[in-house]
Amino acid sequence: MLSIRFLRVGKKHQPSYKIVVVDKKRSPKSGKFTEQLGFYNPITKEKAVNKERTEYWLSQGAQPSDTVYNLLVKEGIVKGEKISVHSKKLSKKKTTKEETPKEETPKEEVKEEVKEEVKETKEIKEEVKEEKETSNKEPQTDDLPEVKVSVEESKEGEKEEKKEKEDKDVDKEK
Repeated sequence: MLSIRFLRVGKKHQPSYKIVVVDKKRSPKSGKFTEQLGFYNPITKEKAVNKERTEYWLSQGAQPSDTVYNLLVKEGIVKGEKISVHSKKLSKKKTTKEETPKEETPKEEVKEEVKEEVKETKEIKEEVKEEKETSNKEPQTDDLPEVKVSVEESKEGEKEEKKEKEDKDVDKEK
């Protein structure tokens, strides 16, 4: 597919453009083009466009770039309105926003829903705090059986166990 676009020529910081017919697949900087239709110097605002050849290539199906299209409209070669070149990205964003309309809900309903959600979260937080407090406490002694053993009783029990073991050892020796 053919396109009509600018081909930059000139020094650094001194741009000048050729208006050329190029295959769209080719890189803009390749320098290979089908035909030169004119030139444009943005510094001096000079421009020259071959009207007959431009109309011929447009009739053959060549697509002008947005900037070249605006230049052709300005020269009167093409009839129509200019294309906004720099706000192209913004227009895409606007169309996507327009396509997805927001559901409008009354503000009062939204406020009530938010209040309910806040209450629910507070209740959940309180429950979690209570659970943490109960889990951090020591086990309750009410559930366990009471066992009271004095130190003396435990020592006496140990002495008795030692005597029994010694008696068994003596019996085994015999």
